[in-house]
Amino acid sequence: METYETVLDALGDPTRRQILRCLRARATTVGDLAAQLPVSRPAISQHLRVLRDCHLVTFEPAGTRNIYRVDPAGLESLRAWFDDFWTTVLDSFAAYAERAATTDGGLTPKRPEHG
Repeated sequence: METYETVLDALGDPTRRQILRCLRARATTVGDLAAQLPVSRPAISQHLRVLRDCHLVTFEPAGTRNIYRVDPAGLESLRAWFDDFWTTVLDSFAAYAERAATTDGGLTPKRPEHG
């Protein structure tokens, strides 16, 4: 199972991000990726192995070649981490806003009076 750390590590490499951008547009082979990027076929294969290990890409054999595509499930651990991160941040902000409203350190705007 991948963790958000392994996904972040994999996405930390600019070539891997380029590979994912290419694969997001369409499924393709190592040779096609090498033709689009300034990287050798063996290097593309190594990058694809890293992306495969953290479940960001998958492949299916097609004769003597493999067709690679993005595996959206691989981003789930990263999405869950960001969701948890933002939930914590928003909860902290809500608690701060509530404290500020109850202590009214001049931070709460005054409501206009209706008459």
